[in-house]
Amino acid sequence: MQEELYHFFPNDRAKEIAFLGATCLLEVLRKMLLIRNFEQRGEAAYGQGKVGGFYHSYAGQEAIQTACIEACGVRHWFTTTYRCHALALLLGATPNAMMAELYGKSTGLAMGRGGSMHMYADRLLGGLAIVGGHVPIATGAAFSIKYLKQKELVSFCFLGEGATVQGAFHESLNLATLWNLPCIYVIENNQWGMGTAAQRAVCVKPIGEHFAKSYGIRSYTLNGLDFFNCYTGFKDALHHCLADSKPILIEVVAERLRGHSISDPGLYRSKEELKELIEKDPLVQFKNILIQQGILTEGAYQELDKQQREIAIAAMQFAEESPLPAPIVLEEGVFAPREGL
Repeated sequence: MQEELYHFFPNDRAKEIAFLGATCLLEVLRKMLLIRNFEQRGEAAYGQGKVGGFYHSYAGQEAIQTACIEACGVRHWFTTTYRCHALALLLGATPNAMMAELYGKSTGLAMGRGGSMHMYADRLLGGLAIVGGHVPIATGAAFSIKYLKQKELVSFCFLGEGATVQGAFHESLNLATLWNLPCIYVIENNQWGMGTAAQRAVCVKPIGEHFAKSYGIRSYTLNGLDFFNCYTGFKDALHHCLADSKPILIEVVAERLRGHSISDPGLYRSKEELKELIEKDPLVQFKNILIQQGILTEGAYQELDKQQREIAIAAMQFAEESPLPAPIVLEEGVFAPREGL
């Protein structure tokens, strides 16, 4: 990530630390560690053939959605991509139900029918697999919010930078701007669309800033490796969106620690790039800040990490022991018109 190309939204870290307090910051760390450990165990299960389809890990991007939920709360509507495990956990889905869903078991969030790319939770309209296809859904949620005069709510739409060149993205921004819909579109720019570098696929940079100018709406550029920068940006964006009921475009510049999916070896990144990336791990950065502030010790961090790892391992055991869906229920919940109608 060439940080010099971006002008990140200003934030006062010391002020944020004082405002949030030690208890809250340790809870934030716990959530980020749960996401990381869940992904690691899910990746392992995928490698063992326990998880079918594709597996898209959120490792390396934990600070983004954790900061969003901490700054804005869980009362809004949320829509995201197939990289959906973190947001589901943050919105209250249990590790057991999520791991069972990965395994295709009947105790999963969608009774084993959705798998890795289709997680749901309270207020989460879905992890959706078609690139850019979920953006109109999030825009529709914003339309509903405005129609029902729910002035305390907004619709959050998380998408990858690759989706910004899809027609559905621009059609949605056009309507949201035209109708003044309270939708906050969050571009999680992790630098790669599958194996294609962002600069080879998107003609402008910063992406959010340029596209926002085209539609005459407010934009933010945030550092996805820095929880505190994300926290301040999301809080400010929510304030403005609630105040004027107009869409906002946020670009969060981040890096993913894994390939596009776990089956992607990521050979398009050099060993030097990967080493540098690991050193910039947002979870480690957050941990080090808490240690510097006297809020955390290395021993306490290791213990907290162990606790979250045990939760993820227990979820794997739950999934292993859960039954597969009975064939007789396969067609339940599927609509098909009767013959002749």
